[in-house]
Order: sequence, then structure tokens, then C-alpha cells
Amino acid sequence: MLSPEEQLASIKRGTIEIILEKELLHKLEKSCKTRKPLRVKAGFDPTAPDIHLGHTVLLEKMRQFQELGHEIIFVIGDFTGIIGDPTGKSETRKPLTSEDVLRNAGTYKEQVFKILDPGKTIIRFNSEWLMNLTPMDIVRLQAKQTVARMLEREDFKQRFNSRSPIGIHEFMYPLLQGYDSVALNADVELGGNDQRFNLLMGRELQQEYGQLPQALVIMPLLEGLDGVKKMSKSLGNYVGILEPPKDMYGKLLSINDATMIKYYELLSHITVKALQDLKEGLRSATVHPKKAKEDLALELVERYWGIEAALHAKEDFDKVFKEKGAPDEIPVFELRWREETLWLPQILKTSGLVSSTGEAMRLIKQGAVSIDEQKVMDPDWKISRGNYLIRAGKRKFVRIVSV
Repeated sequence: MLSPEEQLASIKRGTIEIILEKELLHKLEKSCKTRKPLRVKAGFDPTAPDIHLGHTVLLEKMRQFQELGHEIIFVIGDFTGIIGDPTGKSETRKPLTSEDVLRNAGTYKEQVFKILDPGKTIIRFNSEWLMNLTPMDIVRLQAKQTVARMLEREDFKQRFNSRSPIGIHEFMYPLLQGYDSVALNADVELGGNDQRFNLLMGRELQQEYGQLPQALVIMPLLEGLDGVKKMSKSLGNYVGILEPPKDMYGKLLSINDATMIKYYELLSHITVKALQDLKEGLRSATVHPKKAKEDLALELVERYWGIEAALHAKEDFDKVFKEKGAPDEIPVFELRWREETLWLPQILKTSGLVSSTGEAMRLIKQGAVSIDEQKVMDPDWKISRGNYLIRAGKRKFVRIVSV
């Protein structure tokens, strides 16, 4: 077993903040001394059926704790998911139905075991304890916090100042998420930096209920393919872990160099030393960014689909794109759809591939435009909402993501 100091150094990789680091070190020291693993939890509201690489940032950190010998509790927020997490929302979020939540939760369970060891992972649904709270329990829970404390949360504060509606049930969300930590008597909770308020609520409630407060390991949000906004299915800038290997590989090769480094830090399993060497190699130009990107794409596709599928995806990509002169980095364009279908020449113009729809129509008639490797020669062609790789001419490419 690694020493407490070695474990802490490993845990700190890629984190934004640990609250409090000295508390976590003390917990690790006690765990080593007593041979009792820490109880480490992370919660996920099943708001969508598919997990993307942004979700796996926390899952990878959970895997790390698991490999260090600690007890991992994957909390599916089937109860809190029905309320709807208001984090970052400028308006009241529409709650999911219980049927939606249960359906999504079922697919979550299947997908998380692509990362976590199923034999060492405890899966809990927070309805197990939240459904058993009586009205008096709820009142007592509410009494442990104030409206003023809730309005310290930035999104609540902004909505209050702008006189936008805030449902009373939204105030309950941080309280109930915090109560999860009480119910599980968690030693550590993992979460994204957008969840900081909710994570701190867990610490505060544990102290109110006479427990030692959990240490918090706060992770950054993963930017999507555009390298700007956080990865999100609704923004179309995501890489789903169940996407076909070729699509996953191609998407990962489209990211810019700065985003690639962050993906290495948060998603790759290479050692800290290897990561340092990679960064130095990129700085000194002894490592080509394209090669580093290919290695990352290969590693991630192999993780979810196996080595044969990963090598086949690489071979297909090299055959289709390298032989046809595709650039190393393909720009991403977020396209807002206002109708069910859009006219292809207009998409070419809007995305910047051509200067006018007339030029687009000429290229299409000449057979110089392809969508996802398929040539299009009808200038009246319309495409439905979705994500596409479009080429115009020999070397102009754009990856369309729907928003």
C-alpha cells in the first residue's frame, strides 16, 4: 500500500481544490494505520441516458481511489434527479419524470463499469434514504440552513437580483445532496467545480448531524471539442463513451493542442512522470502534437472498445483522412437549428467553408462536397439536425455540432 503522502500526491493530479488537504491527509493516515478504507462517494443525477467523457473525469478519479484500496460509492440521484439540479441555471429547471430517471439510471449502471471495477463498486440510489424522510425530518433538515446562505450561491443570487423565479424546491436540492453524505457517513466526496456549493453543504450538514466532515476533492469541468464550453450533449461538443470507435477516434483528433493537454491530465492513465515528459516534449518540439493526439485517441478508444477496435479506427481514419489530405486539426462549428432540416449550401456558407451559397452550389455540382465521407452532388440537398464532418474542395473541413 502506498504511504498517505504518496496517495495524496496521486489524488491531487488534475484537481482544482481539496477541502481541506490537511484533513484528507489525516484521513489517509488513519486509514493506513487502521487498515480501514475510506468511504468515497460521488453522485450523478441520471438526466440523460448516455455518459460522455466529461462525466468520466469524476469516474476516473473514483477509479484512482479504488486502486488505492478505498471503498467507492456511486450514488445515483434518482430522487434528486426528479427535482432537477439548478446549478448554473438562469431559470427553473424542468424536473424529470420518475420513469425517465429510472430508465437513464439503468444505462448508467452499465456504462460506469467500463471504468470502475464492478466487484469493488457500491451502487446506491438516494431514494433509499430520501424517500424515508418524514415531513418532520424535512422541516428539521431545512432548519439547519438559512435563505441567506442559499442566496450565497451565485446562480440563486443572480436570479434573485433579476427577480427571476426560484422554486422553493430548488433550495431543497443542495440540502438533499448534502444529506446523501450524512446518510452514507462519507469520508470523501468528489465533484466538479460547478458543484462546490452543494459539496460544501454536505460538510456542513455532517457537522450538524454530529459526523466528521467529509474532505472534498473538486475536479475541473472538461471542455468539449470546441475547447471553450464544457462538454455537453445539448451543445453537441461531446464524445460519448458508447459512440462507435471510428467516431470517437475522429472527434478526439479534432481537438486543439491546449485541450489535448487537459484531456491527458484528466482522462489518460499515463503516469505523472510520463505526463511531465509529454508536456516538456511538446514545449521543446521533440514531440509532435499530432502524434500525442493520436496516442490519446488510441488510448481512450481502446479503454471503451478494446485494442482491436481502436487500431481499426486508427487505420480507417488514416485511410480516409490522411490519404485525402485532411488537416491535423479540424475546426468545430456550432450550428443552431431553427428548422427540422437545413439547406446544405446555407450550412456551407454559415460555417465559413465558402463565401456564398452560389459558390457552395457550384462545388456541390462539381462533386467537391462530402458529408461524413459521402459525396453530395444535389445543390438542393437538405440535412437533418445532427453532427457531421463536411468537406468542401480538397482541404477545407469543418465538424458541425448541433446546438
